[in-house]
Amino acid sequence: MPEFKVSDYVVHHLAARGVTHAYELCGGMLAHLLDSFHQLEKVRLVSMHHEQGAGFAAEGWARISGVPGVALATSGPGATNLLTAIGSCYFDSTPAVFVTGQVNRSEIRGDRPIRQLGFQETDIVSVARPISKDAFQVTDPAEIGRALDRAFDTALSGRRGPVLVDLPMDVQRCTVDLPAPVPAPPRPPGRIDAADLAFLLGALRAAVRPLVLVGGGVRSARATESCRKALAHLGVPVVTSLMGLDVLGHEDPLRVGMIGSYGNRWANHALGECDVLLVLGSRLDIRQTGTDTEGFARRTIVQVDVDPGEMNNRVRGVRAVAADVGDFCAALLREPAPALDLGAWSGHLAEMRARWPDVAELAGLRGLNPNAFLRALGQASGAAGAFSVDVGQHQMWAAQSLAFNGSQRLLTSGGMGSMGFALPAAVGACLALDRRPVVVVAGDGAFQVNVQELQTVRRNRLPLKMVILNNRTLGMVRQFQESYFESRYQSTVIGYDAPDFAKVAGAYDVAARRLDGDGVEAGPALDREIAAAIAWLWRDPREPALLEVTVPLTANVYPKLAFGRPITDMEPDAKPLDMEGT
Repeated sequence: MPEFKVSDYVVHHLAARGVTHAYELCGGMLAHLLDSFHQLEKVRLVSMHHEQGAGFAAEGWARISGVPGVALATSGPGATNLLTAIGSCYFDSTPAVFVTGQVNRSEIRGDRPIRQLGFQETDIVSVARPISKDAFQVTDPAEIGRALDRAFDTALSGRRGPVLVDLPMDVQRCTVDLPAPVPAPPRPPGRIDAADLAFLLGALRAAVRPLVLVGGGVRSARATESCRKALAHLGVPVVTSLMGLDVLGHEDPLRVGMIGSYGNRWANHALGECDVLLVLGSRLDIRQTGTDTEGFARRTIVQVDVDPGEMNNRVRGVRAVAADVGDFCAALLREPAPALDLGAWSGHLAEMRARWPDVAELAGLRGLNPNAFLRALGQASGAAGAFSVDVGQHQMWAAQSLAFNGSQRLLTSGGMGSMGFALPAAVGACLALDRRPVVVVAGDGAFQVNVQELQTVRRNRLPLKMVILNNRTLGMVRQFQESYFESRYQSTVIGYDAPDFAKVAGAYDVAARRLDGDGVEAGPALDREIAAAIAWLWRDPREPALLEVTVPLTANVYPKLAFGRPITDMEPDAKPLDMEGT
C-alpha cells in the first residue's frame, strides 16, 4: 500500500471525491494541511478574509456543483467562526465537509476539570454537533480514510447537510499506509410505493384546482431536471417556496409564482384555493403556510420529502411519501400522464396575476420601485450564471420580482437567514460556474457583514456584478417596528448608518457607480437612468463591478402575510391579528 502523510491524504481524498476548490482562512493548526494543498496542486485553495466567508463560499460552491463544499479553519476562533455557515448548510440541506485544525492530542483537555489545556483549544465537535449531520475528531491517523469516507457519505446521504471533521495537528503530520482514495460509487435509486403514485394520480384526476408546490429539496436532491420533466408530464400549475424559486424559469408556462410570508399575492391565493396539493421537497413551515394549519390542511395534500420528520409535523393529515424527490419524479414519469382539464383553473390564475402585478405593490412610493428595478436587473442579466441574494427586504423584493431563465441559479440563505451570505456565496458559485458572472443582490446592512470579501473578489478577478439596495436602514426589522412598535426605530434607523459604498469599493480597486433613486419622480427619466446604470454594470462581463442604488427608507415589502390570518390575507389590505414570532 502507498504511504501518505495524513494531510496529503486529505487532499488526495478531496480530489477523488470531485472537490476542485476549498475555502479557508489561514491559521496555525492548519499549517500541515495548507502545505499539502500547496505542494500537491490537486485542489485549488481559495483564501478568504473571514472563516464565515469561507464557509459561505463553500456553501455557494456546493449548491452549484452538487459536490460537498469544503471549508477549513484553525482551532479556537477560526472553528467557531465557521458555525453560522455550518448552520446555514444544515438548515438548507447543503452537503459540506468542514475541516478544523485542532491542537496536538497531548494538549486536549479531555476529562480534566479545566476549561482549556492547549492554546486556542476548543471542543468544536460538541459545539457543532447540534447543527450538523455528524461531527467528530480523528485521533487515530490510520482511520483518516474511513473518517473522510464517513464525512462525505453522510453529507450526501438522505437529507443532505454538513459534517465537521476535527484534525489534531499531530495527526495531520503522521505517516500512514493506506490504499489510494477512489471515487464513491453512485447511489442506487430508491423504490417508490406504487400505492402512493396511484393515490396522487387519482387525486389529480378528481381535482378541479390542483397545484404543485416545489421547494428547495428539489435542488438539494439534484433532481431539477427530473422534476421539470415530471411537472411537464403532469401539466399542473406550479408555485414555489423561496428556496425552490429557480427550479422553473420565469418563462415556464407552468410557473405561477412564489408563495409564503412575502409571496406573490396571486400565488398565495392559488395556494389557498387549490383542492389538491402535491408538495415536492418543501417542509411546509410557518412562512409557507401561515399559522392557520387546520385551514391549510383542508385539502388533499401529498408531501414528498426525504426527511420523514418534516411530514405531518405542523400540517397534519398529509399523505406522506418518504422518498428522494428525484426518485419520486422518475417514478411519476413512468406512469401514464393524467388527462386533466385545467382551462378554467389556469385562466383564473392568469387573471389573478394580471390583477395584482408585483411591480405595482408599491405604486404609491416616491422614488425608485425596488420590485421594478429588480425585474429590469434580471431581464438585463442573461449572461449571469447565478444570482446570489442576501437577507433582508431586498431578498423579498428579489424573490417577488427578479426575472431569471431556466439555466440560472438563485442562491439565498433560507433557514438560517444570515445577513452576509450573498457576497462570499457568490465567490464559491462563480468558481463552480467556471468563472461565469454572478449577480450579487444585497442591502446596505447585509453587505457590511462580509464586506471584507471584496478583497477576495479583487484578488481573484471574479466577475461579480454587485448591487447594493441602500435604504440607509435595516429595513426588515424597521418594517417590523413600524407594524408592532409604533415606529420606534431603535438600531434600525437610530444608531445605524452605512458608508459610501462607492468609496469602499474604490479602496478594494473595484469599479463602482451610484444610482440615486430616493425621492425622485418615477417615470421615463428614472427608467432611462436605471437602464443606463444596469448597462454600466455589465459593460465588461469579465470584471467585477459594484452598483449602489439608493431606495426610499420608508419602502416596505408588500404583499406580506397578515400574521394570524389565512395564507390569502396579506398586508397592507389585511391587518395582522397577532405579532409574528418568526
